[in-house]
Amino acid sequence: MTLNNKIEDEERMDLNVVLVEPEIPQNTGNIARTCAATGAKLHIVKPMGFSINDRHLKRAGLDYWHLLNVQYYDNIKALFETYPEGNFFFATTKAPHVYSDLTYEGSCFLVFGKETAGLPETLLKDNLDKCVRIPMLADARSLNLANSVAIMVYEALRQTGFKALKLQGKLGASDS
Repeated sequence: MTLNNKIEDEERMDLNVVLVEPEIPQNTGNIARTCAATGAKLHIVKPMGFSINDRHLKRAGLDYWHLLNVQYYDNIKALFETYPEGNFFFATTKAPHVYSDLTYEGSCFLVFGKETAGLPETLLKDNLDKCVRIPMLADARSLNLANSVAIMVYEALRQTGFKALKLQGKLGASDS
């Protein structure tokens, strides 16, 4: 380990964020920025509720687009066929498990549904043991999608020791 606590010799966790039919460009832009900053790969399952050229999407990602690794799929089946050995976790308010109680390892895929409807119930029922939720008050419907992605991405990274991420900052000479 170097003095700045950045682990250079170890590979990043194979972390993947999946957005199924995202509807709001600003959310997707913010999620893209989170993926770019953490080295997570972004997978987008169509249809999308906006154009990939949407100015709100680009604005939310700002100058991080060159760091982003993104793939598109026509449907969720195509994603599963591409990664048959993937370790998939499904984010939903209907889950029996808290997101921090499960172990994220290997080729890990965090799957999120569209903002207005979440993931299809048939998909959730078929994968109940891999469904996770973020705790919140009973009267709260859900968290913002971009916030939910960030919470779960950083939990997965925390569990693996933030491999290949910079762990310490440094104040400039003018900062006291």
